[in-house]
Amino acid sequence: MSLPRANKNLGQHFLKDQSVINKICNDFSDEAQLIYEVGPGPGILTKHLTNHELPFEVFEKDDRFPELLADWVKPEDIHLCDATTIDFQKHQDESIHKGKKTWLVSNLPYNVGVPLLMNFIRSPNIKYMTLMLQKEVGLKIRPDTNKKKFKDMSSLMALTQNYFDVKTLCLVPPGAFIPPPKVDSIVISLKRLESPVIALEQIDSYEKFLRALFQFKRKQIIKNISNLYSKEKIIESLEQLGLEPTLRAETFNLNQVQLLYKKLN
Repeated sequence: MSLPRANKNLGQHFLKDQSVINKICNDFSDEAQLIYEVGPGPGILTKHLTNHELPFEVFEKDDRFPELLADWVKPEDIHLCDATTIDFQKHQDESIHKGKKTWLVSNLPYNVGVPLLMNFIRSPNIKYMTLMLQKEVGLKIRPDTNKKKFKDMSSLMALTQNYFDVKTLCLVPPGAFIPPPKVDSIVISLKRLESPVIALEQIDSYEKFLRALFQFKRKQIIKNISNLYSKEKIIESLEQLGLEPTLRAETFNLNQVQLLYKKLN
């Protein structure tokens, strides 16, 4: 395939490594009933994903690509849009694919990777995700489990892992792309949990709590969340959980974060 020039403003890097392409495109092929691809670009993943013969839609911001994508995708299933603004649940509910278990695949642009992820998490119809991210961001979701000390907890991890089981699919070096980015990448595999500890209806409140809790990871947590709750309520909740008020957010594990949120709310 002759690739167009990558748009730096859109954070485009086109994947060329066939082994990585195969891993991405077969991740949830046996479980999904519908596939969404966000940011398909010239169709590097698209042509492989359509081989699964599942209902398939793409969402692309760059108006250069619909003509190329038409080789594999029906025109009515190519959506020229900004995916950060799409309500994917509403979109599916208003389509013939209502109720289908959706697998979302995306090589996320580095500059909007986190906003896109937050939008995907908020859409309960998206049951599976296979996402390419900047490695630094990916490790905030799925840390290096070989580390002996656990000081990797972050707001992004606590939010994502509350709603999804997260696994690392593979690491991807810069040379796997055209043009090569300046950083390493990671592919993560996410499967939505049927009964998350914090319900999806509470995600806005939970996210606000996490942002405050991890704003200064090395400060005592009382100081971090004192603008949201009274000092007395925080101390009482910590005591009930058997946690010291002097603890810092970076030392928490996911279960402790979830339990503290529930105690305070």
